[in-house]
Amino acid sequence: MIDFNKYKAFTFDCYGTLIDWENGILGALKPVLLAHNQNLDDNQILKLFAQLEAEIQQGEYIKYREVLKRVVEKLGEKIGFEPTNHQINSLADSIEYWQPFSDTVEALKTLKQKFKLVIISNIDDDLFAFSAKHLKVEFDEIITAEQAKSYKPSLNNFTVAIERINLPLEEILHVAASVYHDIVAAKSLGLSTVWVNRRAGQQGTGASVSAVSQPDLEVPDLKALAALSLGEWGDGGTRETRGTRENNF
Repeated sequence: MIDFNKYKAFTFDCYGTLIDWENGILGALKPVLLAHNQNLDDNQILKLFAQLEAEIQQGEYIKYREVLKRVVEKLGEKIGFEPTNHQINSLADSIEYWQPFSDTVEALKTLKQKFKLVIISNIDDDLFAFSAKHLKVEFDEIITAEQAKSYKPSLNNFTVAIERINLPLEEILHVAASVYHDIVAAKSLGLSTVWVNRRAGQQGTGASVSAVSQPDLEVPDLKALAALSLGEWGDGGTRETRGTRENNF
């Protein structure tokens, strides 16, 4: 088990880790698809979202609101329908209503007692402001893609955060649910990582592209992480990862 006493700051991915973005994505895209008589299942929708989002973010930086608009447009191109202007905007507009996982808020409050809490998120400043209200914790730093002018898994987002946090790497622990967006990049920079395996037991790859890495610790949720950080959790539900990990469930 990793030694939590050596860390002073926890950095978090937000969407998929703290906020239930997959239910948010499905809640926005399923009505659009049904309106055009497209009956895709949840796994198909999330897989298409992951592919399209990654492709768009690899290009020249544009704000995340524009990324999501293009996702809807390209989704229409890919499966054969033309979304209305309202439908093109509906995915980005829905972020205001995306909710935290049930374990998120209480865990953040617990962790805040002992650690600095930092957000590193592929989001716009104004869109994160909506989510911040739901998270109900004051973060010590918030690093968005809009500020970094790049999207994870770019190393730039992490280097911006590391500079702003101004602590040695060995005192920072990065926590994320996406191996593709977060764990690979964070590990390559020498950060310790915790993989929050939100999709344990589910089929499909979810809203993130499949990727391979080796996080230092795997937990099922933030409740387990908070308990571990305070030395209050037994062996059940978590494990140190020694082999290669792939978020292809």
